[in-house]
Amino acid sequence: MPANAALHEIPYHASEACARALDAADPLARFREYFCIPKAKNGAPAIYFCGNSLGLMPRASRDAVLQELDDWERLGVDGHFHGAHPWYPYHEELRNPGARLVGALPREVVFMNGLTVNLHLLMVSFYRPSETRYRILVEDAAFPSDTYALQTQIRYHGRDPADALVRIGPRPGEHTLRTADILARIDRERSQLALVMVGGVNFLTGQAFDMPAIAAAAHKAGAVVGFDLAHAAGNLELRLHDWNVDFAAWCTYKYLNSGPGAVAGAFVHERHLGDASLPRFGGWWGNDPATRFRMHLESEFRPVATADAWQLSNPPVLAMAPVRVSLGMFDDATLPALRQKSRRLTGYLQFLLDAMPTGRYEVITPRESPDQPAPVRGAQLSILAKDRPRELFSELEAAGVVCDFREPNVIRVAPVPLYNTFHEVWRFADVLGRHR
Repeated sequence: MPANAALHEIPYHASEACARALDAADPLARFREYFCIPKAKNGAPAIYFCGNSLGLMPRASRDAVLQELDDWERLGVDGHFHGAHPWYPYHEELRNPGARLVGALPREVVFMNGLTVNLHLLMVSFYRPSETRYRILVEDAAFPSDTYALQTQIRYHGRDPADALVRIGPRPGEHTLRTADILARIDRERSQLALVMVGGVNFLTGQAFDMPAIAAAAHKAGAVVGFDLAHAAGNLELRLHDWNVDFAAWCTYKYLNSGPGAVAGAFVHERHLGDASLPRFGGWWGNDPATRFRMHLESEFRPVATADAWQLSNPPVLAMAPVRVSLGMFDDATLPALRQKSRRLTGYLQFLLDAMPTGRYEVITPRESPDQPAPVRGAQLSILAKDRPRELFSELEAAGVVCDFREPNVIRVAPVPLYNTFHEVWRFADVLGRHR
Protein backbone atom coordinates (compact mmCIF):
# COMPACT_ATOMS: atom_id res chain seq x y z
CA MET A 1 0.00 0.00 0.00
CA PRO A 2 1.22 3.56 -0.65
CA ALA A 3 3.11 5.16 2.22
CA ASN A 4 0.92 8.24 1.99
CA ALA A 5 -2.44 6.41 1.80
CA ALA A 6 -5.34 8.05 3.65
CA LEU A 7 -6.74 6.20 6.64
CA HIS A 8 -10.02 5.33 4.89
CA GLU A 9 -8.18 3.96 1.83
CA ILE A 10 -6.23 1.24 3.63
CA PRO A 11 -7.93 -2.18 3.43
CA TYR A 12 -8.11 -4.27 6.58
CA HIS A 13 -5.79 -7.23 6.92
CA ALA A 14 -5.07 -9.51 9.86
CA SER A 15 -1.34 -8.80 9.80
CA GLU A 16 0.50 -6.62 12.30
CA ALA A 17 1.86 -4.66 9.32
CA CYS A 18 -1.68 -3.55 8.48
CA ALA A 19 -2.17 -2.18 12.00
CA ARG A 20 1.11 -0.28 11.72
CA ALA A 21 0.08 1.15 8.35
CA LEU A 22 -3.29 2.30 9.72
CA ASP A 23 -1.52 4.07 12.58
CA ALA A 24 0.92 5.72 10.19
CA ALA A 25 -2.02 7.13 8.20
CA ASP A 26 -3.93 8.34 11.28
CA PRO A 27 -4.35 12.15 11.15
CA LEU A 28 -5.28 12.20 14.86
CA ALA A 29 -2.27 10.24 16.10
CA ARG A 30 -0.77 13.32 17.83
CA PHE A 31 -3.59 13.41 20.39
CA ARG A 32 -2.33 10.25 22.11
CA GLU A 33 0.64 12.25 23.40
CA TYR A 34 -1.77 14.58 25.20
CA PHE A 35 -2.88 11.80 27.58
CA CYS A 36 -1.38 9.96 30.54
CA ILE A 37 -1.35 6.26 29.63
CA PRO A 38 -1.44 3.90 32.64
CA LYS A 39 1.26 1.27 32.99
CA ALA A 40 0.63 -2.46 32.81
CA LYS A 41 2.15 -4.78 35.41
CA ASN A 42 5.20 -5.30 33.19
CA GLY A 43 5.84 -1.55 33.10
CA ALA A 44 4.77 -1.09 29.47
CA PRO A 45 1.89 1.21 28.53
CA ALA A 46 -1.42 -0.53 29.11
CA ILE A 47 -3.86 -1.16 26.27
CA TYR A 48 -6.59 1.03 27.73
CA PHE A 49 -9.95 0.09 26.20
CA CYS A 50 -12.08 1.30 29.13
CA GLY A 51 -12.85 4.86 28.00
CA ASN A 52 -16.53 3.91 27.96
CA SER A 53 -16.27 3.69 31.76
CA LEU A 54 -13.58 6.24 32.68
CA GLY A 55 -11.57 8.17 30.12
CA LEU A 56 -7.87 8.75 30.51
CA MET A 57 -6.43 11.90 32.06
CA PRO A 58 -5.33 14.66 29.68
CA ARG A 59 -1.89 15.94 30.69
CA ALA A 60 -3.20 19.51 30.64
CA SER A 61 -5.80 18.75 33.33
CA ARG A 62 -3.24 18.92 36.13
CA ASP A 63 -2.08 22.40 35.12
CA ALA A 64 -5.68 23.56 34.70
CA VAL A 65 -6.58 22.58 38.28
CA LEU A 66 -3.33 24.00 39.64
CA GLN A 67 -4.07 27.29 37.89
CA GLU A 68 -7.30 27.63 39.86
CA LEU A 69 -5.55 26.69 43.10
CA ASP A 70 -2.86 29.28 42.38
CA ASP A 71 -5.49 31.94 41.72
CA TRP A 72 -7.28 31.03 44.94
CA GLU A 73 -3.99 31.31 46.85
CA ARG A 74 -3.04 34.59 45.15
CA LEU A 75 -6.38 36.36 44.85
CA GLY A 76 -8.79 34.91 47.38
CA VAL A 77 -12.32 36.14 46.70
CA ASP A 78 -11.09 38.38 43.88
CA GLY A 79 -10.56 35.23 41.83
CA HIS A 80 -14.25 35.39 41.00
CA PHE A 81 -13.55 38.26 38.62
CA HIS A 82 -9.78 38.62 38.21
CA GLY A 83 -8.37 35.11 37.84
CA ALA A 84 -6.94 33.65 34.64
CA HIS A 85 -10.38 32.07 34.19
CA PRO A 86 -12.70 34.12 36.44
CA TRP A 87 -14.85 31.91 38.63
CA TYR A 88 -18.13 33.81 38.57
CA PRO A 89 -18.80 33.11 34.86
CA TYR A 90 -16.71 29.92 34.76
CA HIS A 91 -19.56 27.72 33.53
CA GLU A 92 -20.01 30.08 30.59
CA GLU A 93 -16.59 29.03 29.23
CA LEU A 94 -18.04 25.54 28.74
CA ARG A 95 -21.22 26.68 27.00
CA ASN A 96 -20.05 27.14 23.39
CA PRO A 97 -17.80 24.06 23.13
CA GLY A 98 -20.45 22.03 24.97
CA ALA A 99 -23.07 23.13 22.46
CA ARG A 100 -20.82 22.13 19.57
CA LEU A 101 -20.31 18.74 21.20
CA VAL A 102 -24.03 17.86 21.28
CA GLY A 103 -25.37 19.85 18.34
CA ALA A 104 -27.15 22.55 20.31
CA LEU A 105 -27.46 26.30 20.59
CA PRO A 106 -25.20 27.71 23.31
CA ARG A 107 -28.16 28.90 25.40
CA GLU A 108 -29.54 25.33 25.43
CA VAL A 109 -26.54 23.84 27.28
CA VAL A 110 -25.31 24.04 30.87
CA PHE A 111 -22.71 22.06 32.83
CA MET A 112 -23.65 21.30 36.43
CA ASN A 113 -23.99 18.56 39.06
CA GLY A 114 -23.79 14.87 38.13
CA LEU A 115 -25.72 12.97 35.49
CA THR A 116 -28.48 11.46 37.63
CA VAL A 117 -28.95 14.71 39.55
CA ASN A 118 -29.46 16.48 36.25
CA LEU A 119 -31.96 13.88 35.07
CA HIS A 120 -33.97 14.38 38.26
CA LEU A 121 -33.88 18.18 37.93
CA LEU A 122 -35.00 17.96 34.31
CA MET A 123 -37.78 15.50 35.05
CA VAL A 124 -39.16 17.92 37.63
CA SER A 125 -39.97 20.06 34.60
CA PHE A 126 -40.62 17.49 31.90
CA TYR A 127 -42.25 14.52 33.59
CA ARG A 128 -45.66 15.95 34.42
CA PRO A 129 -48.03 12.99 34.61
CA SER A 130 -51.77 13.44 34.37
CA GLU A 131 -54.58 11.09 35.33
CA THR A 132 -54.51 9.42 31.92
CA ARG A 133 -51.01 10.19 30.58
CA TYR A 134 -48.40 9.03 33.07
CA ARG A 135 -46.27 6.25 31.58
CA ILE A 136 -42.52 6.39 30.86
CA LEU A 137 -40.94 4.23 28.16
CA VAL A 138 -37.36 3.06 28.67
CA GLU A 139 -35.16 0.33 27.19
CA ASP A 140 -35.20 -2.83 29.30
CA ALA A 141 -31.40 -2.90 29.76
CA ALA A 142 -31.08 0.76 30.75
CA PHE A 143 -28.26 1.65 33.12
CA PRO A 144 -29.50 0.93 36.69
CA SER A 145 -29.26 4.55 37.88
CA ASP A 146 -31.64 5.61 35.09
CA THR A 147 -34.11 2.99 36.22
CA TYR A 148 -33.78 4.12 39.85
CA ALA A 149 -34.38 7.73 38.84
CA LEU A 150 -37.44 6.87 36.77
CA GLN A 151 -38.91 4.63 39.46
CA THR A 152 -38.52 7.26 42.16
CA GLN A 153 -39.95 10.01 39.96
CA ILE A 154 -42.98 7.81 39.32
CA ARG A 155 -43.41 7.07 43.02
CA TYR A 156 -42.99 10.77 43.84
CA HIS A 157 -46.06 11.42 41.71
CA GLY A 158 -48.05 8.74 43.51
CA ARG A 159 -47.89 6.08 40.79
CA ASP A 160 -46.73 2.47 40.78
CA PRO A 161 -43.62 1.79 38.65
CA ALA A 162 -44.97 -1.68 37.88
CA ASP A 163 -47.71 0.05 35.89
CA ALA A 164 -46.14 3.35 34.86
CA LEU A 165 -42.66 2.20 33.75
CA VAL A 166 -42.87 0.58 30.31
CA ARG A 167 -39.79 -1.47 29.44
CA ILE A 168 -39.05 -2.54 25.89
CA GLY A 169 -36.61 -5.34 25.19
CA PRO A 170 -35.19 -7.20 22.20
CA ARG A 171 -37.10 -9.90 20.38
CA PRO A 172 -36.52 -13.48 21.61
CA GLY A 173 -33.09 -14.71 20.58
CA GLU A 174 -31.82 -11.19 19.79
CA HIS A 175 -29.48 -9.00 21.83
CA THR A 176 -30.47 -5.52 20.68
CA LEU A 177 -33.63 -3.54 19.98
CA ARG A 178 -35.07 -2.89 16.56
CA THR A 179 -35.96 0.71 15.81
CA ALA A 180 -39.26 -0.40 14.28
CA ASP A 181 -40.19 -2.12 17.54
CA ILE A 182 -39.39 0.99 19.60
CA LEU A 183 -41.51 3.18 17.34
CA ALA A 184 -44.36 0.67 17.33
CA ARG A 185 -44.35 0.50 21.13
CA ILE A 186 -44.42 4.30 21.39
CA ASP A 187 -47.45 4.33 19.10
CA ARG A 188 -49.15 1.55 21.06
CA GLU A 189 -48.73 3.47 24.35
CA ARG A 190 -49.63 6.83 22.82
CA SER A 191 -52.75 7.52 24.88
CA GLN A 192 -50.96 6.98 28.22
CA LEU A 193 -47.39 7.95 27.39
CA ALA A 194 -45.97 11.01 29.16
CA LEU A 195 -42.23 10.55 28.61
CA VAL A 196 -39.84 8.56 26.43
CA MET A 197 -36.38 8.41 27.98
CA VAL A 198 -33.74 6.07 26.62
CA GLY A 199 -29.97 6.04 26.44
CA GLY A 200 -28.36 7.40 23.31
CA VAL A 201 -26.05 4.36 23.41
CA ASN A 202 -26.86 1.38 25.59
CA PHE A 203 -24.16 0.77 28.19
CA LEU A 204 -24.25 -3.04 27.95
CA THR A 205 -24.65 -3.80 24.25
CA GLY A 206 -23.10 -0.64 22.79
CA GLN A 207 -26.16 -0.18 20.56
CA ALA A 208 -26.76 3.39 19.38
CA PHE A 209 -30.43 4.26 19.11
CA ASP A 210 -32.02 6.23 16.28
CA MET A 211 -32.58 9.34 18.36
CA PRO A 212 -34.19 11.55 15.70
CA ALA A 213 -36.71 8.82 14.81
CA ILE A 214 -37.50 8.19 18.48
CA ALA A 215 -37.91 11.91 19.18
CA ALA A 216 -40.28 12.34 16.23
CA ALA A 217 -42.36 9.33 17.26
CA ALA A 218 -42.58 10.48 20.88
CA HIS A 219 -43.80 13.92 19.86
CA LYS A 220 -46.31 12.45 17.41
CA ALA A 221 -47.66 10.42 20.34
CA GLY A 222 -47.96 13.56 22.46
CA ALA A 223 -45.11 12.66 24.79
CA VAL A 224 -41.95 14.44 25.90
CA VAL A 225 -38.60 12.94 24.92
CA GLY A 226 -35.30 12.95 26.83
CA PHE A 227 -32.02 11.08 26.40
CA ASP A 228 -29.29 9.88 28.73
CA LEU A 229 -26.19 10.55 26.62
CA ALA A 230 -23.61 9.11 29.04
CA HIS A 231 -22.29 6.75 26.34
CA ALA A 232 -23.08 9.02 23.40
CA ALA A 233 -21.54 12.42 24.23
CA GLY A 234 -18.05 12.57 22.75
CA ASN A 235 -18.71 9.24 21.03
CA LEU A 236 -21.33 10.08 18.37
CA GLU A 237 -22.14 13.16 16.34
CA LEU A 238 -25.28 14.59 17.94
CA ARG A 239 -27.86 17.11 16.70
CA LEU A 240 -30.05 17.63 19.73
CA HIS A 241 -31.48 20.96 18.60
CA ASP A 242 -32.28 19.80 15.08
CA TRP A 243 -33.74 16.53 16.36
CA ASN A 244 -36.15 18.56 18.51
CA VAL A 245 -35.18 16.69 21.69
CA ASP A 246 -36.87 18.18 24.76
CA PHE A 247 -34.05 17.50 27.22
CA ALA A 248 -30.90 15.44 27.65
CA ALA A 249 -28.12 14.89 30.17
CA TRP A 250 -24.67 13.34 30.02
CA CYS A 251 -21.63 12.70 32.17
CA THR A 252 -18.16 13.91 31.21
CA TYR A 253 -15.94 11.24 32.74
CA LYS A 254 -16.27 8.60 30.00
CA TYR A 255 -15.47 9.64 26.43
CA LEU A 256 -15.05 13.25 27.59
CA ASN A 257 -12.07 12.42 29.84
CA SER A 258 -12.83 14.93 32.61
CA GLY A 259 -12.07 12.79 35.65
CA PRO A 260 -13.96 10.54 38.07
CA GLY A 261 -17.29 12.02 39.14
CA ALA A 262 -16.75 15.01 36.84
CA VAL A 263 -19.34 17.74 36.36
CA ALA A 264 -22.11 16.65 33.99
CA GLY A 265 -23.89 18.39 31.13
CA ALA A 266 -27.54 19.13 30.42
CA PHE A 267 -29.56 20.27 27.40
CA VAL A 268 -32.97 21.94 27.24
CA HIS A 269 -34.44 22.81 23.86
CA GLU A 270 -34.84 26.53 23.27
CA ARG A 271 -38.62 26.28 22.86
CA HIS A 272 -38.83 25.61 26.62
CA LEU A 273 -36.36 28.26 27.79
CA GLY A 274 -38.74 31.19 27.96
CA ASP A 275 -41.47 29.26 29.74
CA ALA A 276 -41.33 30.60 33.29
CA SER A 277 -44.38 28.50 34.17
CA LEU A 278 -42.43 25.23 33.94
CA PRO A 279 -42.12 23.65 37.38
CA ARG A 280 -38.50 23.44 38.47
CA PHE A 281 -36.34 23.54 41.56
CA GLY A 282 -34.98 27.04 42.00
CA GLY A 283 -31.50 28.00 43.12
CA TRP A 284 -29.20 30.99 43.20
CA TRP A 285 -27.38 30.31 39.93
CA GLY A 286 -30.58 29.56 38.00
CA ASN A 287 -31.90 33.01 38.83
CA ASP A 288 -31.69 35.91 36.39
CA PRO A 289 -28.13 37.30 36.72
CA ALA A 290 -29.54 40.83 36.55
CA THR A 291 -31.09 40.34 40.00
CA ARG A 292 -28.80 37.62 41.40
CA PHE A 293 -26.96 39.92 43.80
CA ARG A 294 -29.98 41.96 44.94
CA MET A 295 -30.19 39.44 47.75
CA HIS A 296 -31.94 41.59 50.34
CA LEU A 297 -34.21 43.27 47.78
CA GLU A 298 -35.40 40.34 45.64
CA SER A 299 -37.07 37.27 47.13
CA GLU A 300 -38.79 35.89 44.00
CA PHE A 301 -37.02 33.31 41.83
CA ARG A 302 -36.82 34.61 38.26
CA PRO A 303 -35.40 31.90 35.98
CA VAL A 304 -32.96 33.13 33.36
CA ALA A 305 -34.13 32.29 29.82
CA THR A 306 -31.34 29.78 29.13
CA ALA A 307 -30.51 26.26 30.28
CA ASP A 308 -28.72 27.98 33.19
CA ALA A 309 -32.17 28.25 34.79
CA TRP A 310 -31.84 24.61 35.89
CA GLN A 311 -28.67 25.33 37.87
CA LEU A 312 -28.95 25.46 41.62
CA SER A 313 -25.51 26.50 42.83
CA ASN A 314 -22.46 28.38 41.62
CA PRO A 315 -20.01 26.39 39.46
CA PRO A 316 -17.55 24.02 41.20
CA VAL A 317 -14.46 25.53 39.60
CA LEU A 318 -11.87 22.91 40.59
CA ALA A 319 -14.10 20.19 39.13
CA MET A 320 -14.88 22.17 35.98
CA ALA A 321 -11.27 22.90 35.05
CA PRO A 322 -10.70 19.41 33.52
CA VAL A 323 -14.00 19.71 31.63
CA ARG A 324 -12.76 22.96 30.06
CA VAL A 325 -9.54 21.20 28.99
CA SER A 326 -11.43 18.27 27.50
CA LEU A 327 -13.89 20.37 25.53
CA GLY A 328 -11.01 22.33 24.07
CA MET A 329 -9.45 19.08 22.89
CA PHE A 330 -12.69 18.05 21.16
CA ASP A 331 -12.85 21.41 19.44
CA ASP A 332 -9.29 20.85 18.23
CA ALA A 333 -9.85 17.31 16.95
CA THR A 334 -13.49 17.87 15.75
CA LEU A 335 -16.17 15.24 16.12
CA PRO A 336 -16.44 14.39 12.40
CA ALA A 337 -12.72 13.49 12.34
CA LEU A 338 -13.02 11.55 15.58
CA ARG A 339 -16.00 9.62 14.27
CA GLN A 340 -14.17 8.76 11.06
CA LYS A 341 -11.28 7.28 13.03
CA SER A 342 -13.62 5.62 15.52
CA ARG A 343 -15.48 3.80 12.76
CA ARG A 344 -12.16 2.53 11.41
CA LEU A 345 -10.84 1.48 14.84
CA THR A 346 -13.97 -0.41 15.83
CA GLY A 347 -14.43 -1.71 12.30
CA TYR A 348 -10.90 -3.11 12.36
CA LEU A 349 -11.61 -4.86 15.65
CA GLN A 350 -14.81 -6.31 14.18
CA PHE A 351 -12.82 -7.51 11.13
CA LEU A 352 -10.25 -9.26 13.31
CA LEU A 353 -12.95 -10.95 15.39
CA ASP A 354 -14.75 -12.10 12.26
CA ALA A 355 -11.54 -13.82 11.14
CA MET A 356 -11.47 -16.02 14.26
CA PRO A 357 -13.01 -19.51 14.38
CA THR A 358 -16.79 -19.38 14.67
CA GLY A 359 -18.42 -20.29 17.95
CA ARG A 360 -15.81 -18.77 20.25
CA TYR A 361 -16.93 -15.14 20.30
CA GLU A 362 -20.09 -13.28 19.38
CA VAL A 363 -20.24 -9.51 19.01
CA ILE A 364 -23.64 -8.45 20.36
CA THR A 365 -23.17 -4.82 19.31
CA PRO A 366 -24.94 -4.06 16.00
CA ARG A 367 -22.85 -4.27 12.85
CA GLU A 368 -22.46 -1.17 10.70
CA SER A 369 -23.43 -1.15 7.04
CA PRO A 370 -23.24 1.64 4.43
CA ASP A 371 -27.02 1.86 3.89
CA GLN A 372 -27.93 2.61 7.52
CA PRO A 373 -29.69 5.98 7.92
CA ALA A 374 -28.38 6.45 11.48
CA PRO A 375 -25.37 5.10 13.40
CA VAL A 376 -26.05 1.82 15.20
CA ARG A 377 -22.94 1.86 17.40
CA GLY A 378 -20.17 4.09 18.61
CA ALA A 379 -16.69 3.07 19.77
CA GLN A 380 -17.74 0.15 21.94
CA LEU A 381 -17.98 -3.50 20.99
CA SER A 382 -19.56 -5.89 23.48
CA ILE A 383 -18.10 -9.35 23.00
CA LEU A 384 -19.89 -12.43 24.29
CA ALA A 385 -17.18 -14.94 25.22
CA LYS A 386 -18.50 -18.50 25.02
CA ASP A 387 -15.56 -20.41 26.46
CA ARG A 388 -14.30 -19.76 30.03
CA PRO A 389 -15.01 -16.00 29.93
CA ARG A 390 -13.52 -15.29 33.35
CA GLU A 391 -10.27 -16.98 32.41
CA LEU A 392 -10.18 -14.98 29.20
CA PHE A 393 -10.63 -11.75 31.13
CA SER A 394 -7.73 -12.71 33.40
CA GLU A 395 -5.58 -13.40 30.33
CA LEU A 396 -6.42 -9.95 28.97
CA GLU A 397 -5.45 -8.36 32.29
CA ALA A 398 -2.16 -10.28 32.31
CA ALA A 399 -1.45 -9.00 28.78
CA GLY A 400 -1.87 -5.41 29.95
CA VAL A 401 -5.39 -4.88 28.55
CA VAL A 402 -7.74 -2.69 30.59
CA CYS A 403 -11.38 -3.36 29.68
CA ASP A 404 -14.37 -4.52 31.72
CA PHE A 405 -16.48 -7.59 32.33
CA ARG A 406 -20.25 -7.81 32.69
CA GLU A 407 -21.73 -10.99 34.12
CA PRO A 408 -22.04 -13.62 33.01
CA ASN A 409 -19.85 -13.47 29.89
CA VAL A 410 -19.73 -10.05 28.21
CA ILE A 411 -16.44 -8.20 27.72
CA ARG A 412 -16.90 -4.53 26.82
CA VAL A 413 -14.15 -2.97 24.72
CA ALA A 414 -14.00 0.64 23.56
CA PRO A 415 -11.10 1.75 21.32
CA VAL A 416 -11.24 5.53 21.79
CA PRO A 417 -10.10 7.63 18.81
CA LEU A 418 -8.39 10.32 20.88
CA TYR A 419 -5.78 8.01 22.39
CA ASN A 420 -6.07 4.41 21.18
CA THR A 421 -4.19 2.94 18.23
CA PHE A 422 -4.82 0.31 15.57
CA HIS A 423 -1.82 -1.63 16.83
CA GLU A 424 -3.47 -1.84 20.25
CA VAL A 425 -6.56 -3.28 18.55
CA TRP A 426 -4.37 -5.84 16.79
CA ARG A 427 -2.63 -6.80 20.05
CA PHE A 428 -5.97 -7.18 21.83
CA ALA A 429 -7.26 -9.46 19.06
CA ASP A 430 -4.04 -11.44 19.26
CA VAL A 431 -4.74 -12.25 22.93
CA LEU A 432 -8.28 -13.34 22.04
CA GLY A 433 -6.92 -15.50 19.21
CA ARG A 434 -4.51 -17.31 21.55
CA HIS A 435 -7.21 -18.09 24.14
CA ARG A 436 -7.89 -21.84 24.11
